[in-house]
Amino acid sequence: DYGNVEALEEVFKQQGKDIAAVVFEPVGGNKGVVAPDINFIKKLRTITEKHGTLLIADEVITGFRFCFGAFSQLVNIKPDLICLGKIIGGGLPIGAYGASSRIMDKLSPLGEVYQASTFAGNPIVMRAALATLEVLKAQTSGYEKTFELTEFLCDSIKKAITSRNIDADLIHYGSMFSFKLKEKKLFNLFYRAMLTKGVYFAPSEHEANFLSFSHTKKDIEQTLKIVVAVLENIAVNGEKYVRKD
Repeated sequence: DYGNVEALEEVFKQQGKDIAAVVFEPVGGNKGVVAPDINFIKKLRTITEKHGTLLIADEVITGFRFCFGAFSQLVNIKPDLICLGKIIGGGLPIGAYGASSRIMDKLSPLGEVYQASTFAGNPIVMRAALATLEVLKAQTSGYEKTFELTEFLCDSIKKAITSRNIDADLIHYGSMFSFKLKEKKLFNLFYRAMLTKGVYFAPSEHEANFLSFSHTKKDIEQTLKIVVAVLENIAVNGEKYVRKD
């Protein structure tokens, strides 16, 4: 279980010599937002180094989302291999990975581990990625602004939920947030109602929502008006829409 240091130590005590690698995601984004457990992440680094196990950071979501770089940098750990994607493509599909020369030199054409892809190094995507990184590097203050907007949005939604006695959870970290209603059918109503009003939330409670540098205070205020109206309608009429099986 994530965050369970004792269980982690026990697994490595029993099977450490057979564990080739551990893959971890610093901030969960596919079970709703799961905030990072810094102590657990650092323990992962310590115990994998001790046993000669590779530590692989899945930063497809977190890379360049919280700072100009990887989340691993923020907590001062160095994974053996890091996977990146999403943001660095600037809207185009992309995946990237990197490691020290100890690992990378084993890949073809230098080493014996063959690796290839039909679209690897696609020139259009590479140009988009370079342009995106240049923008992010030039606008690092945008991270703090985006975090503040996310906090404002989430705090305001929480107040709207509480004041209407709606049973829901809203979790946020940095520029990520997830929204979950206790009654799943009500979430479907919420999502569709938001969609018809032009606000695209994640279509599942298990996915994260993201704010970007492009979002403005005006965007968030407009979103809040729609969220509040939809929640009000659910609070008053929601049960009417839930089919009784």
